[in-house]
Amino acid sequence: MPTSDGETYGFKYVNGHPKNTAEGLQTVTAFGVLASVDTGYPLLLSEMTVLTALRTAATSALAARYLAPTGARVMAMIGNGAQCEFQALAFQQICGIDTLRLYDIDARATDKAARNLARSGLTVIPCASAQEAVTGAQIITTCTADKQYATILTDNMVGSGQHINAIGGDCPGKTELHRDILLRSDIFVEFPPQTRIEGEIQQLGPDHPVTELWQVMTGRAPGRTNADQITLFDSVGFATEDFSALRYVRDRLEDTGYYVNLDLLADPDDPRDLFGMVARAGGA
Repeated sequence: MPTSDGETYGFKYVNGHPKNTAEGLQTVTAFGVLASVDTGYPLLLSEMTVLTALRTAATSALAARYLAPTGARVMAMIGNGAQCEFQALAFQQICGIDTLRLYDIDARATDKAARNLARSGLTVIPCASAQEAVTGAQIITTCTADKQYATILTDNMVGSGQHINAIGGDCPGKTELHRDILLRSDIFVEFPPQTRIEGEIQQLGPDHPVTELWQVMTGRAPGRTNADQITLFDSVGFATEDFSALRYVRDRLEDTGYYVNLDLLADPDDPRDLFGMVARAGGA
């Protein structure tokens, strides 16, 4: 996922392996790099498993500020894995939710999330089904990991006025929502060419209308316009979000005492004598 602003180049290396949890490994792992465009030298090497969870939650909650119904206080969280708590806390801080209704096909994931959020100030309600979780919720977040065309939300589970934050469908062949929900919703995306391949809207034709989130944020397009509108943020994770997160980390590291200036590159005394540096290091 490469990005550049002309001065700095960044990329994130990321994998998704749903089977990993059965082996005690994480589903998603990532790291990121910033480098100077002028010299090509690396500026930052950072873990991005946690950072991706943070930027995903921040983007979700930011979108909901523009798209969720006014006064929304209850969110259903379907899929209680590694992203769950980050999403919950972001929506609490940015959107003001105070009640979280949890459901996962693995009850242990729900128990884990409830424990972690016990002191958050949120009212946490474990639910026995996805249908129960969405009951009374103004915001529905879906965040599941299986790489398949799944139906986490059926059409009858979504009512007028709700906002859907769909973040689990993020690659070709992976979706969470029934197609009929998309046809009833006003859909907002990060970047249409990417989302049409990876997002929920891969189920629709290439000309189905969508609105880019930046247009809503800058006032160029409307977001939520009425109380009965169903809004859908079809989020797939856009590379500029990672680029922003990496630059944020870089800008704040030097004053924390945790910044380590590691020499990642060979550094010969004479830039033209790379072999000589290797030979001297080896005692040749």
